[in-house]
Amino acid sequence: MTVNWAGNVRYTASEYVRPFTVEQVRKAVANAGRVRALGTRHSFNDLADSPGVLLSVADLPPIVDVDTTRATARVAAGLSYAELAPRLDAAGFALPSMASLPHISVGGAVATATHGSGVRNQVLSASVTELDLVTAGGDVVTIGRGDPDFEGVVVGLGALGVVTHVTLDLVPAYEMRQRVYGGLALEALDDHFAELMSCAYSVCLFTDWRAPALTQVWVQERVDEPAALPSWFTAEPAEGPRHPVDGMDPVSCTTQGGVAGPWFDRLPHFRSDQPPSSSGDELQSEYMIPATDAVAALHALDEVRERIRPALQICEVRTVARDGLWLSTCTGRDTVSIHFTWVSDLSVVLPVVRLVEERLAPFSPRPHWAKTSVATGEYERLPDFRALMGRYDPAGKFANAFTERHFSGPETSGRNR
Repeated sequence: MTVNWAGNVRYTASEYVRPFTVEQVRKAVANAGRVRALGTRHSFNDLADSPGVLLSVADLPPIVDVDTTRATARVAAGLSYAELAPRLDAAGFALPSMASLPHISVGGAVATATHGSGVRNQVLSASVTELDLVTAGGDVVTIGRGDPDFEGVVVGLGALGVVTHVTLDLVPAYEMRQRVYGGLALEALDDHFAELMSCAYSVCLFTDWRAPALTQVWVQERVDEPAALPSWFTAEPAEGPRHPVDGMDPVSCTTQGGVAGPWFDRLPHFRSDQPPSSSGDELQSEYMIPATDAVAALHALDEVRERIRPALQICEVRTVARDGLWLSTCTGRDTVSIHFTWVSDLSVVLPVVRLVEERLAPFSPRPHWAKTSVATGEYERLPDFRALMGRYDPAGKFANAFTERHFSGPETSGRNR
């Protein structure tokens, strides 16, 4: 495992290990000088890299222990959502949300505040009720809701230890259908953005910024909660299946056209039995801003769309509900995410990333922790997280270049670098 999924990051670790038991994880962590957990490599920066050991928990027993009384499941962190979701569904349960790609690991998604979409749906990390963490000395600690460290540990970015198992809140299984529309002018959002985004369980907007218009609108509704499209909505239904990037083969996309199906086969954009997205030939950036600023932020980007367009494959806009996790990109505020799928040439992309960050700066953007960015978001509890790093990892065993850039400060200044 020398490079990430997109091929833009070459890992510097000298060793890669895949333990089969928690005991082996404990020994590997205890014996390592520097170590980081590596998930499915679907990150676009050096978040997961280590100057020492990269450790994957993907080979731990793939447990999914459903507690039907408590409506929870204790699951192996190395499982992908594609592996987890059908097993939950077979037990009569579901997750309230999923990311665009079901290929990513549960542990990696939780650690980075990865999210799905919907005004009532929080980041995937918000479903966590408990987690098992292997700390720097090789000890296993279990941290659950009610623990004073819990809200800081869940979105831990791999900086506090190696998560082996998480317990997730579940909801009863449900069915969904999704429909795709096209041809909606950007100005239609000026007075109706909140109405449109809340008309269904999840609404996703796409634009290629070739014009001040949305190329596609994806509406996902629960079968027991039909969508209520607003009366002003003028977008036309797509004539057939669509890929978010116009012109790309939709064979990798989940079923559209209003056909009902299980939640895990409709919430993601991409099918688990197909290569994810465009199979790595891309870079990605994403910025979370207050939902109240969404329209102003989109107009700010529209003013520079001619400069954005050459680097862009597609831009997606989604909503995410607020939470209280310290380093969640949605902590403390209902959020709109503006996601960019770029071409794979960093020399072309990076100047445009800087431009996007400049345009979004008035809206207090928080970049996705695992994607391409220059800026760092503002977090009220960041000093508290630094203090957690000092307590859980006083010698900096889980530190790397990423943590040094984002978390160096007075609370960690005494740690070995």
